Amino acid sequence: MIAIGCDHGGYELKERVIRYLQDKNIPYRDMGCNSKESVDYPEYGHAVAKAVADGSCEKGIVICTTGIGISISANKVPGIRCALCSDPLSAKMTRLHNDANVLAMGAGMIGENLALDIVETFLNTDFSGEERHRRRIDLIEKL
Repeated sequence: MIAIGCDHGGYELKERVIRYLQDKNIPYRDMGCNSKESVDYPEYGHAVAKAVADGSCEKGIVICTTGIGISISANKVPGIRCALCSDPLSAKMTRLHNDANVLAMGAGMIGENLALDIVETFLNTDFSGEERHRRRIDLIEKL
């Protein structure tokens, strides 16, 4: 299950990503927001991150205008490795090397087609499991 959330700046892109998930029969949980009315992104970044951290969702996707604020919010939750990605290669590498469990995107920074490519890459790339990457992830969690 994928947890997905956004603020008002990411609402339209979140709705498009949800249609993508539906088309691919990927289960998801919509954590809000539910309109373009102004809201505070930390609430939604935190809600997605908590769902991933507690194991009720496997991965998360968070979206705001730049992706910066909502990614910072998600990363405040222990056990979350949220990566802000603006291209498919970054999404691939953060899964392969960092085992990122939450994807952040900036709706004002990237277009819809690029965003869907990023989502597809993030969701379909497995962690490499290489010892050096495990060691580094362990250090992130420990320090």
